[in-house]
Amino acid sequence: MSIDHPVPLAQTLFVGLGATAVIDLWAMLRRRLFGAPALDYALVGRWLLYLPEGRCAHAPITASAPKAYEAAIGWSAHYLIGMLFALALVTLAGPAWLEAPRLLPALAVGLASVVFPFFVMQPGMGLGVAASRAPRPWLARGHSLVLHAVFGLAMYATALALQGFAA
Repeated sequence: MSIDHPVPLAQTLFVGLGATAVIDLWAMLRRRLFGAPALDYALVGRWLLYLPEGRCAHAPITASAPKAYEAAIGWSAHYLIGMLFALALVTLAGPAWLEAPRLLPALAVGLASVVFPFFVMQPGMGLGVAASRAPRPWLARGHSLVLHAVFGLAMYATALALQGFAA
């Protein structure tokens, strides 16, 4: 696939930042309403900090020794990943998507992004493929799917909000 068009980087990254902030708000709401725990991004940071040592799988990550700055690394990675998925969306849909956002491409990228936790993060953190080793695997999978759908909706909503600021 060749990309013939430049991607408006600042606007694209803002879509990713906004959508990631929305899923953080969603996680807080879910915790308040349903008592569902949010992902501890310090554990994501811990996992990432072990990667340069050649350790990419843990059983589970909570049993591995904490690392300095793991929370800052985890939260930074969380927002960086959100921006990268927004970049994927705008690259695939084209920069015109930012001018006339459509729900379907954003939702599709949001839902497709669940592949990353199912097949990389969860196995690496000791939960197995698609949280197969979680205490309630189908509940964990459902939470992941809903979260990533919310992320897709939030990319769409953030792009719409940016249009309002540009007008």
